[in-house]
Amino acid sequence: QVQLVESGGGSVRAGASLSLSCAASGRTVSRYGWFRQAPGKEREFVAAIIWTEGSRFYADSVKGRFTISRDNTKNTVYLQMNSLKPEDTAVYYCAASFGRYTHISQVSDYFYWGQGTQVTVSS
Repeated sequence: QVQLVESGGGSVRAGASLSLSCAASGRTVSRYGWFRQAPGKEREFVAAIIWTEGSRFYADSVKGRFTISRDNTKNTVYLQMNSLKPEDTAVYYCAASFGRYTHISQVSDYFYWGQGTQVTVSS
């Protein structure tokens, strides 16, 4: 089993920054991802990181604004979100996968999920 606990959400104005954290415990996994889900929409991929190599992947909608990183000593994954836009408003989820470089953006490839944290960006 893998336990994921997110923190760091909140309400900000457009253009502001927020940082999300995901503390992981339990089994070792090879990839962590961040997804988000807005009301009435499907859950969508935001970013992912390969735990060992640190390789990073981003959705086009957040590229250049969001940065995913990890701290191996704390077993924690971060999502730094800059230049936030109202369309970034969603519940953000941390997820863990045993996969590596395939199916990176697919929800179905992640077996463990955190409880989610709300991010609200007002204009």
